[in-house]
Amino acid sequence: MAEHRSFPHRRRRRSERPAPPKSAPPKSSPRDQRVAVIGLGRFGSSLAHELTRRGWDVLGIDTDPHLVQQHSDTLTHAAVADCTDPEVLRQLGVDEFPSVVVAIGTDVEASILVASNLLDIEVPNLWAKAISRQHGRILERLGAHHVVLPEHEMGERVAHLVTGRMLDFIQFDDDYALVKTVAPASATGIPLGESQVRSRYGVTVVGIKRPGQDFTYATAETVMERGDVIVVTGRTQAVETFAELN
Repeated sequence: MAEHRSFPHRRRRRSERPAPPKSAPPKSSPRDQRVAVIGLGRFGSSLAHELTRRGWDVLGIDTDPHLVQQHSDTLTHAAVADCTDPEVLRQLGVDEFPSVVVAIGTDVEASILVASNLLDIEVPNLWAKAISRQHGRILERLGAHHVVLPEHEMGERVAHLVTGRMLDFIQFDDDYALVKTVAPASATGIPLGESQVRSRYGVTVVGIKRPGQDFTYATAETVMERGDVIVVTGRTQAVETFAELN
């Protein structure tokens, strides 16, 4: 990130309350819907705009004045600043935010330095974007509370959708996945409790959607029918195998 710094382009909504005094402690209530997003590239700006749409107060920060100007009319606050300088974070009041997202794109050094600065000022909830697994491991070792690899995770997800029979796929860190797929013929026509899906395939059917109806929770008495869309959980390999039964 460049060392250019200026402060800040801000827009106050009519309904916005004045910020608390700098000496006031950060709020930690679940209702405290304030977040600072550092880095307004594609990922950061998309995240910031979605949070704003949901009614959150969002402070967007970037070293690029053109990016800041581009988003300043939409976000609650926007600032041109270099957050690799720890004093900048305090001047902007980032230390008072309950949640901060480091969404810096390709500058790994800046990402790590900013995350380190945020941890030094004890931000309660730090999210950080990583551009590689190695970058992610470094952020985790620093102490980032949440590390996301959006490009890698989306690539994995799309690969499962392209090569398999899945309608959607979400994988968790501990080799556990949540999959939306079509009910296989081998498991239809009898109650789930009798079909032995869990013991035979190592998966659990947690939801079912019949054409023209809403999703409902699956029970032992639920009977899957041909064409039903189901939500299945289990080990990644197990749900992959189950989805391929179609």
